Amino acid sequence: MKTRKLSRKRRRATIVTAAAASVVAGAALLPNWSAGAASVADPAVDASTKATFQRLADAVFTDRTDALVDNGKSEQGKSKASRFSGDVRLSSTQTRDENSALSQLRGRKSRLASLGEKYSSADTSVSLDRTRVKGRHATVAVTETTTLTYKKVRGNEPKTTGFQAHHELTFKADREGDWQLTDVRDTDDGVAVNQVASPQVAKPAAKADDGPPEATRSAITTPAPAKPKNLTATGYDYKAMVAYAAKYWNKYNSAYPDFNGHGAGGDCTNFVSQSLKAGGWKHVPGYTNDFHKWFGNADIQSDSFIGVNEFSWFALSSKRVTSLANVYQLDVGDVLQMDFNKDGEKDHSMIVTYRSPQGVPYVTYHSTNTYNRSVASIIASYPTAAYYAYRT
Repeated sequence: MKTRKLSRKRRRATIVTAAAASVVAGAALLPNWSAGAASVADPAVDASTKATFQRLADAVFTDRTDALVDNGKSEQGKSKASRFSGDVRLSSTQTRDENSALSQLRGRKSRLASLGEKYSSADTSVSLDRTRVKGRHATVAVTETTTLTYKKVRGNEPKTTGFQAHHELTFKADREGDWQLTDVRDTDDGVAVNQVASPQVAKPAAKADDGPPEATRSAITTPAPAKPKNLTATGYDYKAMVAYAAKYWNKYNSAYPDFNGHGAGGDCTNFVSQSLKAGGWKHVPGYTNDFHKWFGNADIQSDSFIGVNEFSWFALSSKRVTSLANVYQLDVGDVLQMDFNKDGEKDHSMIVTYRSPQGVPYVTYHSTNTYNRSVASIIASYPTAAYYAYRT
């Protein structure tokens, strides 16, 4: 590295000398960087550079997660990402974006605390999936795996919550050949607890001519009126639903297709339907686009099995669910849906896998793959969304 730094100094000295000479001669011969001058070769991306890309990505998402932790390290000193300099570092614009993200997440932490939820520790790791380089641009795909430990504020929280998220990072090399992180983009269709960007919104579903039922919006106030669930009256096995969701939240069942990356909405409703099927929901065969039908396997799936809005239409019209007045009435095996921008089209589906004795439901979902995230955390992250709670 010392040899490289010395060569830069020589290069700069040569440019300065040439520029000075050009002024004396009356002609400003400046290097044409913007036109792609070949005075500096495109930098190579070797194994060491890729490893540094991965470490910087790890630092970025560790900082974001740590901003949610009570007395987190990011509040006690410089963030991990800000310590990168030299060959791979944050650009000045991305530094501002990350500072803004950390500020938003600390605000989310405060909202969570007001709802009675805190995290005592967290662990984030990032794996490098793919690196594509074209000239002075590098696109890096990574997978983030994060686990947060619940601080026992109420006393009966689950031990942890976790998720897997996929991101695409853009790096650009400056004129010295150093790589700068210039953009971070979430590539999942769902929502992660440390996500700051707006989630993707599902495209409007085509409504049937006979008028599908409209779901009733649920309140998000607490405490909620009591609405105890009889776990034996329906004949469904809610423990089996929870066990299925716990098994497949981050490793997908090969007996079903994976709809991640197939437009907004991703695999969330497909996962919820699989969990309900594991607990006893039976197929209703028919045409795939008939919302009165519900079925799914490796080869074919009804729209209601995989579509957010279509699921709601089937579940309500078949009387397999009833709407709950408040999201805090949800219990294990129940379903929660969200409409992020309140345009009347639901965007995301989740299944309840735990309910604390204090009345806080916890949800598990795909896209982003997440396990036992509290409803309080969802509301703190998306306070302006519309929520729809269903008793199964």
